[in-house]
Amino acid sequence: MKIDKLAGERFKEKPSDCVIDSHALMLRGGYMKGVANGIYSSFMPLRRITRKIENIIREEMDAIDGQEVQFPVVMPASLWSESGRYESIGSELMRIKDRNDTPMVLGMTHEEAAVQLVREYANSYTKYPFMIYQVQTKFRDEARPRGGLIRVREFTMKDAYSFHTSQEDLERYYDICYKAYERIFARAGIPEVITVASDSGMMGGSISHEYMLLSPVGEDSIAVCSECDYRANMEAAESIIENKIEGESNELELVYTPDIHTIEDICNFLKTPLEESCKAVVYQKNMTDEYVVIFVRGDLDINETKLTNYLGEAVHPAVITEDCGLFAGFIGPYNLDKEKFTVLFDKSLENTHNLSCGANQLDHHYKGLKISRDIGDVEYIDLAKIKEGGICPKCGKHSISISRGIEVGNIFQLGTKYTKSMGMQYLDSEGNLQYPIMGCYGIGVGRLAASVCEAHHDEYGPIWPMSIAPWHVQICCLRADDEECRGVSDDLYQKMLDDRMEVIYDDRNIRPGAMFSDADLLGVPVRVIVSPRNLKEGVCEIVTRDKSVSIKVEVEKVIDTVKEMIAERLK
Repeated sequence: MKIDKLAGERFKEKPSDCVIDSHALMLRGGYMKGVANGIYSSFMPLRRITRKIENIIREEMDAIDGQEVQFPVVMPASLWSESGRYESIGSELMRIKDRNDTPMVLGMTHEEAAVQLVREYANSYTKYPFMIYQVQTKFRDEARPRGGLIRVREFTMKDAYSFHTSQEDLERYYDICYKAYERIFARAGIPEVITVASDSGMMGGSISHEYMLLSPVGEDSIAVCSECDYRANMEAAESIIENKIEGESNELELVYTPDIHTIEDICNFLKTPLEESCKAVVYQKNMTDEYVVIFVRGDLDINETKLTNYLGEAVHPAVITEDCGLFAGFIGPYNLDKEKFTVLFDKSLENTHNLSCGANQLDHHYKGLKISRDIGDVEYIDLAKIKEGGICPKCGKHSISISRGIEVGNIFQLGTKYTKSMGMQYLDSEGNLQYPIMGCYGIGVGRLAASVCEAHHDEYGPIWPMSIAPWHVQICCLRADDEECRGVSDDLYQKMLDDRMEVIYDDRNIRPGAMFSDADLLGVPVRVIVSPRNLKEGVCEIVTRDKSVSIKVEVEKVIDTVKEMIAERLK
């Protein structure tokens, strides 16, 4: 490929709407172009990168007996109604109608399609286990696309589905996929990816893990223990709070607190720490607008994923009206009408006393609250977010730190959620009908490419690993108007093409600085620089994009040297 024929512009200025480096670099480098919010077209360099990622994925999936299939992008809504997700998933699912007014959906995930494909085939225990996978375009109508390919609405994803006759066999294969994913990310150039326990979300299932690239630009928060190997997404991390009742329990006392609405203000007013307060957080159920009032220790926040999982339905922050029976800023558990609202207590309030809280009347709070005495027996539920310096759920030490991460893959043990709802059964060895047990395994291809760029770049451009680089070597002819320089460059280019090397050639008659700037944006691992000055010594300069190598090599040895460098970096 000659760079003067390469579609897509490369430019120096950072786009004003880019807050993430990989997003800016992939726009500046001519990798992609925005079409709509969260929707991009790919130029040749990005397509070559994603195709290599797809090939790595295919090789690893095939190596664990995966069978590549392809599901449709557009599916009838009736298929999703079988699983119940047509009604339960919100606006992220794109619902459309065809010309016959038949409800359809754009696939955002393909569990239903996977079951529909094999439910007649897999009618006997002798057909199990097996795994099918695809690399397919999907559409998820994200409310807040961000970071270029980090969070988009249209994306390419590898999703795989395994089917088993026992939980033990699912766990066996789950571990195989777990290790295959580690190989995929290592081969793609980010072996530093970690696994974290996660919430299954709309996918369902009981056990799930996410593969995270730790990065300050990540949108996921990860709880990491410095004393053991515990790692979990904040959505799934258990919040453990140890309270000790010390001293005497005070009587409940009503306090006049004019113009004090926040938990911080009441604690300042009473000169007590946040840990000795009980705050109310209010949501409404999406389906009914019923109010859900949660009481939690004042220094903690509610984990909405835990709340949604506990309620079994989605919620949104409440709009507290004058006639709803709640006093914004003064809501407390004492004398609250529990028949009118769903009232929940977080575990952080267990074994506490002498708490401050709202009094359910304007301009008043209570102090001296002891829930067991003043409210009675309540059920304590883990609804809070784990916090920095919190207790590790595994080793029990105060050793939790919160990091940011980009999710590059996930795996789920789905169980029988989809096979039961969609009527997929098989005959076991004794002739009894059973429901197969499923696993699900996903990797976002574009997001993985952007994550590699995020992990490996400098201020000038991406530093692509050899395994997924758009080309392996770039020839820079610094003086295309010089006959010898042009002749040597052309000859090297043709020999590399004859040897089926992945090479891009810049023979434009432009300033060296501009040529090198474009080369940096393309991020090709090995660069061969041909210049009149070096040719006087009979050599070419070979440098690597990561600046680890800069050598001068005799012209006759350039091809062999480059081959060795490529082979070494592909190991």
